[in-house]
Amino acid sequence: MILQTLRDAWKVPSIRRKIGFTLLMLLVFRIGAHIPIPFMDREVLANMMGSGGIFDFFNTFSGGSLRRFSVFALSIMPYITASIIIQLLTVVVPYLERLSKEGEEGRKKIVQLTRYGTVVLGFINGIGLTIGLRGALIIPDPSYKIPIYLMIALVLTAGTAFLMWLGEQITENGIGNGISLIIFAGIVAAIPDAVKYLIQLLKVGEISWISVVGLVIIAALIIAGVVFIQEGQRRIPVQYAKRVVGRRVYGGQSSHIPLKVNQAGVIPLIFGISLVMLPATIATWLPQTSGFAMFTQKWLSMNGSLYSIPFLMVYALLIIFFTYFYTGITFNPIDVAENLKKYGGFIPGIRPGRPTSDYLFKILNRVTLAGGIFLAIIAILPSLVMGLTRIENIYLGGTSLLIVVSVALDTMKQMETQLMQRHYQGFLK
Repeated sequence: MILQTLRDAWKVPSIRRKIGFTLLMLLVFRIGAHIPIPFMDREVLANMMGSGGIFDFFNTFSGGSLRRFSVFALSIMPYITASIIIQLLTVVVPYLERLSKEGEEGRKKIVQLTRYGTVVLGFINGIGLTIGLRGALIIPDPSYKIPIYLMIALVLTAGTAFLMWLGEQITENGIGNGISLIIFAGIVAAIPDAVKYLIQLLKVGEISWISVVGLVIIAALIIAGVVFIQEGQRRIPVQYAKRVVGRRVYGGQSSHIPLKVNQAGVIPLIFGISLVMLPATIATWLPQTSGFAMFTQKWLSMNGSLYSIPFLMVYALLIIFFTYFYTGITFNPIDVAENLKKYGGFIPGIRPGRPTSDYLFKILNRVTLAGGIFLAIIAILPSLVMGLTRIENIYLGGTSLLIVVSVALDTMKQMETQLMQRHYQGFLK
């Protein structure tokens, strides 16, 4: 099915140009991921990055740029953070709430605010990352320390701004969502290194073929589960009342409200990992023999041992909490009930107004619980895989697979939509 869609799309000149443009922009991203920032001792940096913490998580999203400390080391994460903050503020700030209801013009202003927020957050993250990795910096003269810090932070900010522009160009002139595809490309780029690492472990006899087969089976099950949950939704039937205006009859059609099982996407995973990995990240900047570092390594890290069970439980609970939190922001049953009532719609067997919103709240809570549990299982699978297969230091992230499969499905749907539009245009001509 996927190969057939790709073949059909490649035969259409306009879609073929979009695919080519998208691949070219992703190539630019991969080239930039290998352009290093000066004043950095690579060996010291590799040792600091290899100590775990949140660095491994964000290094996966950046396609290895963070570990190399390239110009794209911050990746697109400041943009994602700015987008989330703006979306959260839309609920509490009246000005942003008005913009969100002003259609295309309001959306453009919100996008512009998100860009400004990306630059600010990128510079703050750049300063923080530079200070956090100061032990790997090579500063020829102590008097140049502050200018070098600022220069590195500005370069990192410029890299993030360029990636943001690159993503917007892909969205506008290519296929799929540009920001998502950049993250997708970064994760996929790490697959060859992971395969190479597995082959090395097999050669030295640290793992067996049974472990590798188990790893592949678990990955396949994750992918199947992601597809099943991502496509799953609860459809609530909606009926519109008939209205007679003059000699015409309006309304009377049936529709539905689709409630996705995974309404929040990967946002709860990002929020959850940012909180639970914070102690481990702080520990990487301290002597490894310190009490805090040893406690963190034993109890607050995904090390595949029994000691990580409390950590995984807290992580899972945080994910379920953020799933409810973010879903409550993106889907408001009260607004949906009011809009249904305004346009003459109703759920069969449920009275319009407050009973409708209560019914939607009840259904949403049940669906969100299933989605939250699914995300929690996906998140804790890496530690379980490490414990079952004894394969360490390889990031088989359920989060990574979730993003890869979700972006691939979304991109294929957009491609199919464009193919369908072309067939309709040909029929009309």
